[in-house]
Amino acid sequence: MRRGLLALWLAVLWLAAGAALAQDQPESPIETWEAVAERAETTIEAARASTEAFENLREELTGWREEFLQAQSINASRIETVQAQIAALGPPPEAETDTEDERIAARRAVLEAQLARLRAPVILAEEAHTQADGLIAEIDGIVRARQAERLASRGQSPLVPAGWPRAWEALRDSLLLTRAELVASYNTPALRAAAGQALPQVLVFLSLALVLVLRGRRWTAVLGQRLTARTRRGRGVLAFVLSLGQVVLPLAGLVALYAAAEATGLLGRRTEALMAALPFVGLYPVIAHWLAGQLLPLRETGRLPVVSLALPPDAHRRAHRLFVALGYALALRVLLEIVVISNGINEASRGVLAFPIGLIIAWLIFALGRALLHSGVDLEGEAEGTASEPPPGQGFRVGSTQLVGRALILIAALGTVLAALGYTAAFELAIFPSAATLYVLGTLLVLQRLAFDLYGLLTGAAEGETDALIPVLIGFLLVLAALPVLALVWGARVADLTELWARFQEGFAIGETRISPSDFLTFALVFVIGYAVVRLLQGALRSTVLPKTRLDIGGRNAVVVGVGYVGIFLAAVIAITTAGIDLSGLAIVAGALSVGIGFGLQNIVSNFVSGIILLIERPISEGDWIEVNGQMGYVRAISVRSTRIETFDRTDVIVPNADLVSGQVTNYTRGNSVGRLILPVGVAYGTDTRKVEAVLQGIAEAHPMVLLNPAPYVFFSGFGDSSLDFEIRAILRDVNFILSVKTEMNHQIAEAFAKEGIEIPFPQRDLWVRNPEDLRGPSEEGT
Repeated sequence: MRRGLLALWLAVLWLAAGAALAQDQPESPIETWEAVAERAETTIEAARASTEAFENLREELTGWREEFLQAQSINASRIETVQAQIAALGPPPEAETDTEDERIAARRAVLEAQLARLRAPVILAEEAHTQADGLIAEIDGIVRARQAERLASRGQSPLVPAGWPRAWEALRDSLLLTRAELVASYNTPALRAAAGQALPQVLVFLSLALVLVLRGRRWTAVLGQRLTARTRRGRGVLAFVLSLGQVVLPLAGLVALYAAAEATGLLGRRTEALMAALPFVGLYPVIAHWLAGQLLPLRETGRLPVVSLALPPDAHRRAHRLFVALGYALALRVLLEIVVISNGINEASRGVLAFPIGLIIAWLIFALGRALLHSGVDLEGEAEGTASEPPPGQGFRVGSTQLVGRALILIAALGTVLAALGYTAAFELAIFPSAATLYVLGTLLVLQRLAFDLYGLLTGAAEGETDALIPVLIGFLLVLAALPVLALVWGARVADLTELWARFQEGFAIGETRISPSDFLTFALVFVIGYAVVRLLQGALRSTVLPKTRLDIGGRNAVVVGVGYVGIFLAAVIAITTAGIDLSGLAIVAGALSVGIGFGLQNIVSNFVSGIILLIERPISEGDWIEVNGQMGYVRAISVRSTRIETFDRTDVIVPNADLVSGQVTNYTRGNSVGRLILPVGVAYGTDTRKVEAVLQGIAEAHPMVLLNPAPYVFFSGFGDSSLDFEIRAILRDVNFILSVKTEMNHQIAEAFAKEGIEIPFPQRDLWVRNPEDLRGPSEEGT
């Protein structure tokens, strides 16, 4: 039954693609998939195929799965159209007693039949995709089980002398066979004659190889020092670009060496494999020299250090040498693997031969870890008994460096113990990837430093500036890009990474809604474009359109902010619609979440709604002088959640919008800047009150900031404890100048009272002493 449905789907898919099978074609795609699926099931059930055979089978199944995934979107636009047509007819009758027009019922039946035919290939594609996905998962399980079994397997320890003769004999035989192959080629007259004719070419390649390998790094270093010494801006970028010559030139020399050997025509199968792998083998020491010069430079490189490890001078030089030596050890290990593969050396002998190299690498890792433990240790400060304060951020780098050092020591010790116990595979998994990881992390640090240098070059920032956001984000992306490389270094299969990528491409399902990366990217792209358009529209309104209207500043800001809210909402809706994301399946989940969010964020929602009310009703506007909750100042910004008020002592007060809507707010400049001034004045008892009134009235009317309509008024407020109390009550043109007006009037009042002989009283107290004789001392009483 399953095969029949699958055959039906493939037939429909074949017809939809517009391809016709010829009658004499020996095998159709339907039969091909059936044969592949049957062969995969048989192979998985037997579980006797080699790992390489399983990987090849998995790759074939992955291709079919991708085809099935693409086939799931077949007829998508047509299906959407038919579904819209059915929805336009309205819901079908729910009860048997309900009637529907015969023409609508007939049309509904035709459309539903058409929809079923259109969805059949999609459903069958989903079923076939599920089958292929399951077969791939079973193969992955078998391969991982074999890897785990190999890691946990314990063989003969390389320390047991019984295995040494066979291993060294296998290596000797391989070398002898390689030598015999080369001698046989040389003893062939035709090959020897061809090699003699190619001698000039060979000498040219050989000379070029020797020059580039032996002097390439030195020439590049000298050139870099000279050029960077003459450059001020972009020294880091220039030094990095020139330093790449330390990698390119030696590798070019190794390629030239291989070309020289190939030009002789004397290479056989084994020698060809060795020489062809020579550039790849030499890549390890070349990269080691380059990274050591970047991370642990022994001389000035023309740029700031990639990362400050804070090592003492002796530890710094020792770490540099160990880092380079580790590259040569890894190259020796790769060369041994090539010899083993090309000569068919068995696994036991391979483990014995690889053990000395692994032991050397373990010792180098251990020594490098011990050197890194000296990070942050100031030997001179310790000798003097003083401690220096580390620069900002240095503590984290020192701690990280010491942590890496401890990890290297632990891995080296653990790997050596595993090798001694006979766990050769586990030993290799612990040692070799650890060494390679150091070079991956070193390359990552160099590229991150390059990101900061490029940012400084493009923006003119100071060299070594590490606080900018953009290079930090670039560094984060570099870390993400390095994760697959690290996974491969630590034994992950390429198939594992492709499987993760396939899962990522499939997306994830929420209810009946599936969101794929392409949908997300489409949504992000459309939303960013819409957001940019909204910002451009806001800028045009703020600078060009609204200033030509009669709206005040508060009204303009309200219009601009409102356009921003509506525009962002429309941009989100358009982006969701364009991406084809169906949110109907999330309606119930969103409804449930909204209840909980409503209780948890009710204050934020209240402030948000209050902000909208403030923008619509505009009881306050930017620039208004208000008083709320005992705070007085100018409104500087009205945002969605809160309003910022600048007090007269130049401090900012953030007031939630809900307080401005539901609380009492005093707005001194709402609509206009006119305001009243009340200035109290006191004179001594016995002063002519009419004279005082006339003086104060004249001062108020003479001030330019006081309006004459309504005219200022002098109010005789009453009789105080020690003064006659008056008040000047006047309306100012601009209440924002009330303090300066008060100051100026006080000066004029003091001058006028002094001229008119009017006394400004001050509190006076008469002190009456009861029983003064009690205050006298004994000596006074005797006299």
